[in-house]
Amino acid sequence: MTVDHRPPETPEAPDASAETVTEAPVEEGIPRKIKLVLGVLLVAAFVMILNETVMGVALTPLMEAFSLSAATAQWLTTGFMLTMAVVIPMTGLILQRFTTRTVFIASLALFTAGTVLAAASQVFPMLVAARVIQASGTAVMLPLLMTTVMTYVPADRRGRTIGLITIVIAVAPAIGPTFSGFILAQFTWRWIFLAVLPIAAVGLVLGALLIKSLAEPRPVKFDLLSALLSAVAFGGLIYGLSSIGEAAAGAHPPVPPYAAIGAGALSLVLFVLRQLRLQRTDSALMDLRPFQSRSFTVGIVMLLISMAALFGSLILLPIYLQEVLDLTTLETGLVVLPGGLAMGLSGPVIGRLYDRFGPRPLVIPGSLAITVALALMTLLDQTSPTWFVVVIHVTMSLGLSLLMTPLMTSSLASLRVELYSHGSAILSTLQQVAGAAGTAVFITLMTTGTAASLDEGASEVAAQAAGIHEAFLWGTGMALVAVAAAFLVKKPESPAADAVPAH
Repeated sequence: MTVDHRPPETPEAPDASAETVTEAPVEEGIPRKIKLVLGVLLVAAFVMILNETVMGVALTPLMEAFSLSAATAQWLTTGFMLTMAVVIPMTGLILQRFTTRTVFIASLALFTAGTVLAAASQVFPMLVAARVIQASGTAVMLPLLMTTVMTYVPADRRGRTIGLITIVIAVAPAIGPTFSGFILAQFTWRWIFLAVLPIAAVGLVLGALLIKSLAEPRPVKFDLLSALLSAVAFGGLIYGLSSIGEAAAGAHPPVPPYAAIGAGALSLVLFVLRQLRLQRTDSALMDLRPFQSRSFTVGIVMLLISMAALFGSLILLPIYLQEVLDLTTLETGLVVLPGGLAMGLSGPVIGRLYDRFGPRPLVIPGSLAITVALALMTLLDQTSPTWFVVVIHVTMSLGLSLLMTPLMTSSLASLRVELYSHGSAILSTLQQVAGAAGTAVFITLMTTGTAASLDEGASEVAAQAAGIHEAFLWGTGMALVAVAAAFLVKKPESPAADAVPAH
């Protein structure tokens, strides 16, 4: 028998006045069962995102341990990223076909197994395989968390709940470099994995004990052709975009960036056409009907513009701190730590404000804050004080916090319940593409700007600062587009009115 555990306050839940609901009084707020599930999911997501961000600092000791070049060692992050790009688009189908309990246990079990394999790796290919296994589990966790919130949390509490997710998304990457730097200063690289292993193992046991199936899955056909097209499309785009900066710096990626982007773009067109046909029978790998909701589309476009500008900026900030200001890795981590903490701690507050006022009063000042921060970054040079960098980064982080919770909540809230899993998959997939695009654009602009300054006779440090200045200038322009889009954001209407009915 299928039991609907969604609270009656949720717009998509069955009518609480129906005759079938007469046995017990309605529970106010979020049911205890759902709170337990969300708590375990949040801890698991935190560990996974923390693991995703620690590898950048660890590449140098790994290059020494395995006698690798930088280009070869980079496959630890490239392999992880490509696996995420392949798996995330399939999460919409996965979350419909399997129960919450099954998906959680499989996701965290894969992550834990990958962590054990990584810590025990004796050769580099074994470590790359371990990272791929970790990524296979990580890719599912955030869409699972978002879909669970949207399906089972009452509409008037979604903002503050997604604000808690913002803590995970913000704080884990903020402390990742600092955590990694501390571990590497005291122990070998294997402890980067051994340190998170107990938390992952405990989370797996708690999840197996506490998480019950919240609703019955429904049979959904798996279309192999869609999966193959998706893998080539998103994998090709993200690999190609990520390789552009590498190629601009003079490296020679195994696959030419523009060949990968071309193959990815062609596969994406074919993938979209196939999904449009399959969704007529509710058998699409990634249902694209969420884009027929204006609130979803506007929110996604604005979020992606902001994420591209943000990821591009944040990839340059450590380069500026280490190569222009000559800070150590640990000092760099400490400089960006306050911004991540500010973003995470402000998440629940902004979530409550969203529940009360809606998205527009938050996203307009948020987009302005990001634009101001990027404009201030254009002032950075060889003499800039560290405290000025901290202030700019905190400003940008608070601006992003004002954007993320309202945009994610309002975009998904405009959909019907059966489209939540697909909406979460679309959001997570396009965030990966936007991050890769922003990184590619900023690295390319920095590289070309640096080369031009060197040709004019500037010193190496001054040329690096000039290249970073040019990239931040373009980032400011991208952020201005987000400011204009902020005025189009509105509080989502009832899903019955705004979202497209399922076929």
